[in-house]
Amino acid sequence: MLTESQRQEAANLNARLKELVIQKLPEPGDYPTGIGGVTLLRREAASYSTRCYEQPLAAFILQGSKKSFFGAHSYDYCEGQCLVAGIGMPASYQTLPATQQKPFLSLFFYLDTDLIKELSLSMPKSSIQTEEYCGVTISETPPRLLEAMLRLLRLLDEPEHLPVLAPMLMRELHYYLLTGPYGRLLRQLIAQKGQSQAVAQVMDWLHDNLATDLSVHAIARRAGVSEATLHRYFKRFSGLSPMQYVKQLRLCEAQRLMLAEHERAANAAWAVGYESVSQFNRDYKRLFGAPPHRDVKQKQEGNV
Repeated sequence: MLTESQRQEAANLNARLKELVIQKLPEPGDYPTGIGGVTLLRREAASYSTRCYEQPLAAFILQGSKKSFFGAHSYDYCEGQCLVAGIGMPASYQTLPATQQKPFLSLFFYLDTDLIKELSLSMPKSSIQTEEYCGVTISETPPRLLEAMLRLLRLLDEPEHLPVLAPMLMRELHYYLLTGPYGRLLRQLIAQKGQSQAVAQVMDWLHDNLATDLSVHAIARRAGVSEATLHRYFKRFSGLSPMQYVKQLRLCEAQRLMLAEHERAANAAWAVGYESVSQFNRDYKRLFGAPPHRDVKQKQEGNV
């Protein structure tokens, strides 16, 4: 929890960040900055994302509010708060009503898990906690994180300094995440050894191996844990059973293949490990609300 003076400092820094982001984002859209995976967002109406796979990230809201879905869990957060996801998961988003006069403003960056591991090794062992956490956490954004992000975004106006200073500031941001209210989650899921890390790693591995044998027994064996332990951690991290998680991953990747690579539904189904196209069609409609062909056509035409 922030103190009252910290909240006031954070509010002042957030106001300066909003002013800077509005200057850089004249129109609604997603604006990759080219700095360490940092992306700026502006919305002027309620918006919905397609369900997709999301890598570990830190997302900061500068103005407005948002509902995010990771696995079976939903998270509401608003201006002055940050969401940190320590595990790659199926995800979707909904920004609440915004206007041209008061747009939704946000920024996010993907976490460098190797950097988090490296930084954790330099931290005192006494600061490492053993409590168990879900895969996502939300907290008030500490002033030092906002101040570092302000310095980072100002670098966009000084491109000659980016190659040297941007990596330093990204390292600083990761360090503040580790030492702040999100640190216990990140150290448990990324930096520490143990069952929670083993399951977190296998959840990430699944995304790139959807066409392989993904029975509960095979996944548990790869993670080096019992099937009961696997179920417990999958439920804690994502709210889904292992096979529900695999199904969502497969359907999300199939949707991506059809939208981005123009694959036919049958080819997309086989590519992600489905043996029955009819079963794929049923599962797809259950998750996305429409059969594959209709869903893809609507999204391509911008009707959803």
